[in-house]
Amino acid sequence: MDEQLKKTIRSIPDFPKKGILFRDITTLLKDKKAFTEAINLLVSRHKGKGIDKIVGMESRGFILGAPMAYLLGAGFVPVRKKGKLPGESYKATYELEYGSDHLEIHKDAIERGEKVLIVDDLLATGGTAVATIELVQNFDAKIHGLDFLIELEDLNGRDKLKKFDVFSLIKF
Repeated sequence: MDEQLKKTIRSIPDFPKKGILFRDITTLLKDKKAFTEAINLLVSRHKGKGIDKIVGMESRGFILGAPMAYLLGAGFVPVRKKGKLPGESYKATYELEYGSDHLEIHKDAIERGEKVLIVDDLLATGGTAVATIELVQNFDAKIHGLDFLIELEDLNGRDKLKKFDVFSLIKF
């Protein structure tokens, strides 16, 4: 974990509702050195591993996953919230630390047997990650691992992902 990167994350109490301490990555994203370092550190773990697709969850997973896909020479697949994809899609429901939602992925997004890396900004309870894994498993793809910019360790999301290689760059 990079302590300098951790210092670029702003903490906002009681957002989006009372009792939640929101870890705001916009302060890291606007810092060109921190953003570049974060992407490079995440990518360095996967160079030469034959990643075919990066799957990023809406919306901050897009911000991290797209440059990672570019640097790894992989395709990028967005996992969107309900009703945002125009084509035929698979659907999965997940629980957040403050509610529930739905995720979707296009049915033609991944080819059978492709090596996939799942990327998001935050591992909290693990619900979003579990739903994304469920979506990717529809394709009989190989999940290489899951990468997160931040992990909230006290929420134990990693416990739901024990079958997979899970990496988080910054831990709170």
